[in-house]
Amino acid sequence: MGIAETLQIDEMIRDFNRMNKRQSLYQFLSFAMIVSSALMIWKGLMVVTGSESPIVVVLSGSMEPAFHRGDLLFLTNYKEEPVRVGEIVVFKVEGRDIPIVHRVIKLHEKEDGTMKFLTKGDNNNVDDRGLYAPGQLWLTKKDIVGRARGFLPYVGIITIFMNEYPKVKWAILSILAIFVLLHRE
Repeated sequence: MGIAETLQIDEMIRDFNRMNKRQSLYQFLSFAMIVSSALMIWKGLMVVTGSESPIVVVLSGSMEPAFHRGDLLFLTNYKEEPVRVGEIVVFKVEGRDIPIVHRVIKLHEKEDGTMKFLTKGDNNNVDDRGLYAPGQLWLTKKDIVGRARGFLPYVGIITIFMNEYPKVKWAILSILAIFVLLHRE
């Protein structure tokens, strides 16, 4: 093999390495754009709906038959709207990380005009006072994350499986990684 062929092969290898670097950069930028787009959509939904969490997954059967485990709820939380009896709200309680989806069963108006309310799961026998923070008997508007405005049945079941069965989560992530690796351009 002559010097010309060796130089030609070296040049081809350099071109190939440059292409791989460009392709890797392109894939990274594509992934970054997808992630940033998802974050922008989420933030946009937060602004439009007035809710810190515009979409939640029902995690328990406490609201059956209205909602089942895995149902995806769409929430709004407009501050000017009064809370009403019968309305389904999502609320957070001090000391608990996971929000709760239950129905308002009682309203209590204080002398200063502020409203307090009591909730209960449709499938539960007792009200939610046992779920509230110690010493808390009523919820206030500041406890509300949002109000249910619509839902998609069972769409969030994959979230439940991934939380309850970590092996499922790793299997799904592995399948996705293999899919991405096999479909690289």
